[in-house]
Amino acid sequence: MLEKSSLTALPHPARTILVLALAPAIGLGIGRFAYALVLPDMRDSLGWSYSAAGFMNTMNAAGYLAGALGAARFARRVGLFGAAWIGTLACVISLALCAASANFAVLSVARLLAGAGAAVSFVGGGALGAVIAQSQPARASLLLGLFYTGPALGIVLSGLVAPFLLQGFGPGSWWIVWAALAAISAVLALVLRLNPIESPPPAANAHAIRIAILPILIYLAGYFCFGAGYIAYMTFMIAYVRDAGGGALAQSAFWCLIGGAAFASPWIWRGLLARGASGMSTAILIGVTMVGAALPLIWHTPVALALSALVFGNAFFAVVSATTAFVRFNYATDAWPNAIAVVTIAFSLGQTLGPMVTGAISDAIGSLGSALIVSALTLAIGAIACTFQRRLPPAH
Repeated sequence: MLEKSSLTALPHPARTILVLALAPAIGLGIGRFAYALVLPDMRDSLGWSYSAAGFMNTMNAAGYLAGALGAARFARRVGLFGAAWIGTLACVISLALCAASANFAVLSVARLLAGAGAAVSFVGGGALGAVIAQSQPARASLLLGLFYTGPALGIVLSGLVAPFLLQGFGPGSWWIVWAALAAISAVLALVLRLNPIESPPPAANAHAIRIAILPILIYLAGYFCFGAGYIAYMTFMIAYVRDAGGGALAQSAFWCLIGGAAFASPWIWRGLLARGASGMSTAILIGVTMVGAALPLIWHTPVALALSALVFGNAFFAVVSATTAFVRFNYATDAWPNAIAVVTIAFSLGQTLGPMVTGAISDAIGSLGSALIVSALTLAIGAIACTFQRRLPPAH
């Protein structure tokens, strides 16, 4: 872990965290979520069912789970920044693979690699961001929130690029989008690589740290439900917008509203995150995310879609910030990588099942609306579960 003395010497901690945020911008904002923008054209061009389309995000989530399982150990070996950088590089390679082949197996492997790389970079970068934030107690919640604006950047960039490339090049141009996103990600990855954050070796006893599951079991269950619920929305909503008659401009606006709203979340929710020692902060944010996911189901207008994107986007990345805040409040510094990995595993299990299950439901019923109903209900269950999590005793 980083020593506090080295962190307090950082002249610009906010800028340092924003550079570090390029890792989840690539791994999550582009590597995971941009798939929703390309999915309708891939599905039409390659003849996929909704189940097959959902399977691709299930592979991504399975890779994320595999990466989360080994991320803490990997970070101890190469350092927190090393993990963030290597995971990011894997994501860039995966994007290039998506552009290079239409083979279902190759695309599945690429999505798997993207998930594994994203998890490693997220655990390493998230733990490093938490340590940097801890060195500035008065601004800790805001600084930590800045790390989670990274995915918002990736969402906005992909939203500004993908719909218009698809419109300009026509049906079957999904591979061009992947190539463009790979090029953008390579530039962002280079910026990250040119701004390394020095960190001394981990504490000598770091390998012995174990995270007890039972005291946080209800919290993990709630976060599992969040993972299963949110990913259905992020996988299929662009297809929902397109099926409702939305063209490239509507799709781009919807996606950029999600990303733009996420940028504001550190400032809007910093007071709530500062009180994130129990599960209540996470529960509130999952509940707000659920409202955003449910809006298109009860109000079928462009205004409802815009409000849905704003509410959902503002809250769903704040949920991830809340889990990191929960770890920061309840565990010793040297336990943060392992604790973040544990909650990330619970999240990964949920998002592994979510796309495939909701895709199968959509195929069976013949409506994407059914997937959104399942998404909202799962988020509601997750919010309820997290309300029962209390702050851990000091021994943790």
